[in-house]
Amino acid sequence: MSKHRVSRRQFLSYTLTGVGGFMAASIMMPMVRFAVDPVLKATGESDYIPTEAKVEDIGTEPTRVDFSYNQKDAWYESQVTETAWVYKQENGELLAMSPICKHLGCIVDWNSNEEYPNQFFCPCHAGRYYKNGVNVPGTPPTAPLDVYDYKIVDGFLHFGAPQPRERV
Repeated sequence: MSKHRVSRRQFLSYTLTGVGGFMAASIMMPMVRFAVDPVLKATGESDYIPTEAKVEDIGTEPTRVDFSYNQKDAWYESQVTETAWVYKQENGELLAMSPICKHLGCIVDWNSNEEYPNQFFCPCHAGRYYKNGVNVPGTPPTAPLDVYDYKIVDGFLHFGAPQPRERV
């Protein structure tokens, strides 16, 4: 027999602490899994969205490229369609720009105003951008158009997220 004896009070204290800890863990575990699982879940999807635009078909004139992807907000899933203006620069590299005006978020269009040929024009407040997406001084936009990160897969253009850029 052991010389150290456990009193009834200690036994009940140890037992109740153990049972209480087990109950607290069983209550907390689903909450922890709910918070952590979405972060650890591997989707296997790329951050780049495929388009139907072939790189060989893109010329030196800005071309509108529409692309769609599924977006999931909590339990609601919807299909989102976005647009980019893409063209080949003089050095042969592609430039893919967001059509969203940096003034009020309206959509700019290429060569749509007869007064300002070969410029992107925003109809909301007569905002203008040069072909490379830089805002024309003295017009409402305060920054150049955002630029899409892109990659080429099997000759097709894939877009990443648009990134703001400094003056070019």
